[in-house]
Amino acid sequence: MSRVAVVTGGASGIGLGVAQRCAADGHRVAIVDLRGAKSAAEELTLGGATALAVEVDVSDRQSVRAGFDRIRTELGPIGILVTSAGIESFTPVLDITDEGWDRIIAVNLTGTFSCVQAALPDMLAAGWGRIVTISSSSAQSGAPAMAHYVASKGGVIGLTKALAVELARSGITVNTIPPSLVDTPMARNAEAAGDFPGVDVVGPMVPTGRAGTPADIAAACSYLCSDEASYVTGQVIGVNGGMYI
Repeated sequence: MSRVAVVTGGASGIGLGVAQRCAADGHRVAIVDLRGAKSAAEELTLGGATALAVEVDVSDRQSVRAGFDRIRTELGPIGILVTSAGIESFTPVLDITDEGWDRIIAVNLTGTFSCVQAALPDMLAAGWGRIVTISSSSAQSGAPAMAHYVASKGGVIGLTKALAVELARSGITVNTIPPSLVDTPMARNAEAAGDFPGVDVVGPMVPTGRAGTPADIAAACSYLCSDEASYVTGQVIGVNGGMYI
């Protein structure tokens, strides 16, 4: 069944992989991002999918509300939400500024909450919904120089569990995927900045012997967003190559 699938951060990396998989699964896809959404949507459209580019700053609640209203108007009620929009920062704990802390929390945690809140009325009205948040394995393991990022993603895991319990009787499932090393533009940028050894260096250290791909995360999302996953909710689904088991 074709539904409206909203993917935040859908213009690149994991979000783009998820958007592509949602389109392949036959859904109408809204790509929500601060930049690059138009070209990503055009790529999906050229492949025969129905796709809409929506420029949204997820840290701005007014921007989120306006963007989700546009999605309803142009594509229909929202049935699927995958929240992949996020930013990272590598800063020693004593050097994290008020502004740096607030920005990470605003995008990664509050932005996730705002998008869920904006999508929920449609799901509640339909008695059906699928929400998948993208958290991080760093929230399970900890990570140096990333206290603000780890805190934001740990919050996403907690938020996911709270929502799952609250919405379980409404036909809405809420799960989270905390990826470990995934080969994305964000990871490559961190590598170029010298913030971690590199995808090709760390990849062989993963038990499976390689870094993950956006398609690996998208495959799990596809299942969690399906009718068959109606009994799976409140779960932390580690798509991580065996790094954290």
